[in-house]
Amino acid sequence: MKKIILLAAALAAFPMLANAKTLAFPSDEPVASVSIPDNWKPQETETGIDSTSPDSAIYFSLDVATGDNIDKIIDDAVNFLAKNGVKVDASTRKDDDSNEVNGMKLSLLNWQGNDNDGAVNITLGVLSPAPNKILVLTYWGSKENQDKHKEEVLDIIGSIKPAK
Repeated sequence: MKKIILLAAALAAFPMLANAKTLAFPSDEPVASVSIPDNWKPQETETGIDSTSPDSAIYFSLDVATGDNIDKIIDDAVNFLAKNGVKVDASTRKDDDSNEVNGMKLSLLNWQGNDNDGAVNITLGVLSPAPNKILVLTYWGSKENQDKHKEEVLDIIGSIKPAK
């Protein structure tokens, strides 16, 4: 996974997604920015940004938290997945603290599971773009269709940057 994140960072320097929107969020006091393809229909939410691949095979979001509300934001992400029919197989959990994106340490929790359409991969990630600011990354992807979105996902992750 470390190699994938490093590759994503390298690809971010030469964006392959010509029709991508760079969003700084939250819009009132930006903490970070991310570039997401327009056809993923990125939108600002109450706590960050979310998007879905055009074929609905991949869901991706980033939510802003602080040290005070990180548990609530993670609980909200887990509840969102459950509300959308995602069942996590807790026995498949793999932790990975060896990643970095644009100078920010990225800690990942990965699981396998199922949703209404079949087998999925689930990832929750945590990275910090500023003191006492935490980004919670939520990824939910169809095992059957996620490979065709690999480049886009790598570009999205590689584009996450602290706000200036």
